[in-house]
Amino acid sequence: MGRKSVALALTVPLALMLGPTASTAAPTGSQLSGAIFTTDVTGVPVNLNHYASKPDVYLNGGPGINAPDSAAGLPAGTYTFQVTGPKPTQLLSSDPLACRQFSVDASGVIRSVAPSGACAHATGGPGEDGGMTVQLFPYADTPNPGGVYKAWVTPTSRLDCGRFAKFGCFVPRYSKTDNFKVKHDAIVELDTRFWKNDVAILGMAAGWTDTVGASNVKFSEWNPAILAYNEAHVEAAEEGTHTIDVASQAGCTIDRVVGPRGETYRNGNGRYRVSVAVAAWQPGDDTTYRVEVFCR
Repeated sequence: MGRKSVALALTVPLALMLGPTASTAAPTGSQLSGAIFTTDVTGVPVNLNHYASKPDVYLNGGPGINAPDSAAGLPAGTYTFQVTGPKPTQLLSSDPLACRQFSVDASGVIRSVAPSGACAHATGGPGEDGGMTVQLFPYADTPNPGGVYKAWVTPTSRLDCGRFAKFGCFVPRYSKTDNFKVKHDAIVELDTRFWKNDVAILGMAAGWTDTVGASNVKFSEWNPAILAYNEAHVEAAEEGTHTIDVASQAGCTIDRVVGPRGETYRNGNGRYRVSVAVAAWQPGDDTTYRVEVFCR
């Protein structure tokens, strides 16, 4: 499948934009740690988060596709999930919140849907990380013309059905999200690649914050079976401004970040925040927004 690369803008606070070696802002520290991803009943990674039907989509609470052994999954506890359109007010999950709960153990993977009682969702797995998968269905069709859906996970204790009722009671900054598509093949991706001595590095973490402030973590991987070529993927990105956060980590001390037009950013603290403005989806859109990270 051919993909059109699009230039992206790296933005920094005005006070830091006064010279050619501008620094970037540090990532937000209040977000929920760990990661989620959507999968099928087996828990094995799915090609670009594209599914043939809504019941095919399951949730995995592991540390992420191609994550290193040291990567963290979700913190232990009880969680609630939902499905929306790309806008958080487009609530699609149709059963009660109490039926959409699961528990995560100390290893960071889903172990049980017992908190949901008799109305618990179907499960599968163990898949890639040894944990359980949880079926997201039932949920309504997305109103998005590109077929984009957004899966949400939040600690049950963080639900706020007062101030955030219009978001299904989910508070974005305490939530993990992962986008997926049903019956649509065209893709809009945010891809981050890490390089060291001209060789791509796998297992590197790239944080993603979506257009409303929910977050997730992706890891760079090589898996042609799912069209992953040394990239940390964010699939089916919705229209609006997203943020990619990268930082120096084991195996990569960041030297610079380069945008596709050749703009170069350096700083001394090893942390970069990249603002990516995704254009409105058009029929047949097949676009990739890239962030290139160079390590030493």
